[in-house]
Amino acid sequence: MASKATKAAQPVVHKVIMVGSGGVGKSALTLQFMYDEFVEDYEPTKADSYRKKVMLDGEEVQIDILDTAGQEDYAAIRDNYFRSGEGFLCVFSITDDDSFQATQEFREQILRVKNDENISFLLVGNKCDLGERRKVSLEEAQNRAQQWGVPYIETSAKTREHVDKVFFDLMRDIRSRKMDETKTNPGKPKPARKKLKCAIL
Repeated sequence: MASKATKAAQPVVHKVIMVGSGGVGKSALTLQFMYDEFVEDYEPTKADSYRKKVMLDGEEVQIDILDTAGQEDYAAIRDNYFRSGEGFLCVFSITDDDSFQATQEFREQILRVKNDENISFLLVGNKCDLGERRKVSLEEAQNRAQQWGVPYIETSAKTREHVDKVFFDLMRDIRSRKMDETKTNPGKPKPARKKLKCAIL
């Protein structure tokens, strides 16, 4: 009987896709968020998927993170990833201007696959602990984010600065879009989720 009850209240899953050039720290950010550890030299050869239960504003949810790596060359595989994602963290390194320029192409590919301008998307400037090696100015990155109408946040996978923030901000955005969709498409039957309010004393 108990197992039936727990099955009914499965936490909502928010699907996040990490995109960006190689070496910008996508995996380092993911591993820091998942396991609180900094991995300096991580050489991913395949896309890795991670899932973690977290508390989002008092609600238990699951975050499903797909860390893309190496498959950027296979358009069909890449498009499948983009199709499955509900939110995107587009990462570049503030010490590498090429990786910043590449974000433009990633965004265009995602918009093309999604066929929708209105997606949950965060521009992330990683390696902000290496300020002395900065090649992309804060202003330049903020301007691009403004043009796209998306938030811009600088992170450091090494010091953990803003690591949780980018994942949680993105999940909040995904959640609010899901709620809007439910309102605008009431015809779509959604599984009824009973909200149980319990006060923890």
